[in-house]
Amino acid sequence: MPVPTAIVSADIAAPRNRILDRAGRYALSAAGPVCMSGAHFLAAVLVLHTLSPIHFGYFSFVMTVVPFCVSAAAALIGAPTTIGIRARGHVDAAELATFQKANLVLAAFAFAVVTVSLLASGLRPSAALMFGLYGAAMSLRWLGRVYAYATDAPGRAAASDALYGALLVAGLGALYLLDRLSMTGAAIVLFVAAAGSMAAFRPRYLASQFAPSGQGRLSAYAPVWRDLTRWSVLGVAATELTINAHAYFVTFFCGPSAFALLALGSLLLRPVAVVLAALPDLERPAMARAMAKGDIAAVLRSVKEFRTAAAAVLAGTTMIAAALLLWFPSLVLKQGYDAASAWIILAIFAAIMALRAWRTPDAVLLQAAGAFQPLAAIGMKASLVSLAATLVLLFAFGPIASLLGILAGDLVMNAGIFARSRAWVLSHG
Repeated sequence: MPVPTAIVSADIAAPRNRILDRAGRYALSAAGPVCMSGAHFLAAVLVLHTLSPIHFGYFSFVMTVVPFCVSAAAALIGAPTTIGIRARGHVDAAELATFQKANLVLAAFAFAVVTVSLLASGLRPSAALMFGLYGAAMSLRWLGRVYAYATDAPGRAAASDALYGALLVAGLGALYLLDRLSMTGAAIVLFVAAAGSMAAFRPRYLASQFAPSGQGRLSAYAPVWRDLTRWSVLGVAATELTINAHAYFVTFFCGPSAFALLALGSLLLRPVAVVLAALPDLERPAMARAMAKGDIAAVLRSVKEFRTAAAAVLAGTTMIAAALLLWFPSLVLKQGYDAASAWIILAIFAAIMALRAWRTPDAVLLQAAGAFQPLAAIGMKASLVSLAATLVLLFAFGPIASLLGILAGDLVMNAGIFARSRAWVLSHG
């Protein structure tokens, strides 16, 4: 008996509609990070062509250390939010108030870390303080993004990212046209952009962030820290050492000007890093909800689709970066920067980002499953390899060779995460 045409059409349309729906969600969630990375790229180009290499080195260092603060915010606040979703299916108001209070403490810590790091590397106090405020504002903003995704309002997160990018480009563009661009001026614009972009979040949320309600107490965060987030933060710290040891070693041992050339690689591939940092905020809650329902097939489907999206972003970004170096080298290189070295750096960074794009979906799966302690252990092993290899290669062969130490750490990280994720899948399959 022939199968009715309507049924066949429905069978074909269902997966197609699911793919289109998924593509739409990724496009929405990626739109914000793309705006951010585009704004950071334009900002870096303006600093590169206007200020000295040492100032570009400082700017690049800020673009390394502030994302670490943001990652800490995601670990301290985003992780327990995800666990709450998996346990109850929604965000508890009392817990949100507690997390918002903890976020204020984290913002103060981010301010201190960024400011002290820059002062220790030789930047003048006025610029260091403003960059510190920028780090604090970005930490506060990130909880808003996590909450938007957790409450299924990704449009607000994307709007905040887009507003941040628009304010940053407008501010730095104005300073450039007025010939007033300086490190302090750039820091002020970054802070204003980060603070202003929080206007995209709900007024009630913003009010509770800066004046948290009495429903939750900061002391209530203690058991969350003991049972969960100390491991997620340890994992973030270990990952930071694994992926950015070269930034700290080269900056402090060789100076910001030596780091400036290495920063070109991260600048050209920044969209990949931003997307890999932002998409987990979308995928982690979705995976947690699927786990709560026992829908392992949906979890694995999310991992596969996440990896496909990450690979597409990596491929597109790498091709654009190669095209810039090949046909428009003056855009990303200035006098004193060696083109041959830039190609080597781009190649190493492309390999590093490929490893990260491949493992991040599995790492997010483990985060959604609450496996923060195993992730921290994997990160510690990888960080030890990265630290040792980077330091040896730096003193033996110079700054560019130190990137191979980062590559070694990433290889160890990939091996550990894939082994753990396979074990989880086998135990829940």
